[in-house]
Amino acid sequence: MTVQGWLQIAIFFVILTALTPVIGGYMARVFAGDRVFLTPVIGPLERLLYRILRTDPEHEQDWKGYARTVIIFNLFSFLALYLILRTQGIHPFNPQGFHSGTWDVSFNTASSFVTNTNWQYYAGETTLSNFSQMAGLTVQNFVSAAVGIAVLVAVIRGFSRRSGKTLGNFWADLVRGLLYVLLPISLIGALVLVSQGVIQTLGANVDFTTLAGAKSTLAVGPVASQEVIKELGTNGGGFFNVNSAMPFENPNGITNFVELLLILIIPAGLTSMFGRMVGSRRRTRRLRRRRTG
Repeated sequence: MTVQGWLQIAIFFVILTALTPVIGGYMARVFAGDRVFLTPVIGPLERLLYRILRTDPEHEQDWKGYARTVIIFNLFSFLALYLILRTQGIHPFNPQGFHSGTWDVSFNTASSFVTNTNWQYYAGETTLSNFSQMAGLTVQNFVSAAVGIAVLVAVIRGFSRRSGKTLGNFWADLVRGLLYVLLPISLIGALVLVSQGVIQTLGANVDFTTLAGAKSTLAVGPVASQEVIKELGTNGGGFFNVNSAMPFENPNGITNFVELLLILIIPAGLTSMFGRMVGSRRRTRRLRRRRTG
């Protein structure tokens, strides 16, 4: 490896290490329901969602209630995504006129994305419409990651309280994870990726002629918005079949650095959040050493 390569690795770990306690402390405050710098902006939307969901964020659930709510919500998410994939032909934002895949491919995709497995048994750019990519897969990239974080927060509360009688409120944890953690980082990350050349459009694919005179088609779509949450939520399922090996998803060294950072920033921050929530920084350092060792 070159000196430049080692330098890049060193810079990456310095930045990741510096951000870990920052994001960890921030998430600890978010899931504790404390006021953070985004509260004046996001607070009204958070309260509106609680009214729509008819839930009181202060009403905590025991482990049975929390688990039951997670299962029911994931079942609803699966059915919604399966319906989107099976009715693709009648949706808007489908400039290529893609029809729905077979029932088994749709079932495989829906179950995979809802469980945060995100195994691609399809070629995104030749199978799914822009609507399916956005309203189906991208939404599940957000939601499945938020569900995973919420469950982890509940487990940490069980450790800290030494009981499963009160683990928090799933709906509050889900909403806070989405609004205060995943969405703000994704918005900033998407703008960074677009500035570096990652594609973001609802237009149709582009036909062109190569230098050799052959006819070809360039697949385009809402890539940047999906790419960020794909990495941030440690999901698979990119817009293109080859994922981040595609230059339209990852065009240069800057985007590669940013996307690598997105993959690790929340898992690293969760170690710090764990230590803060259980009141033991020593456990945080042990977890961090295990992740980096």
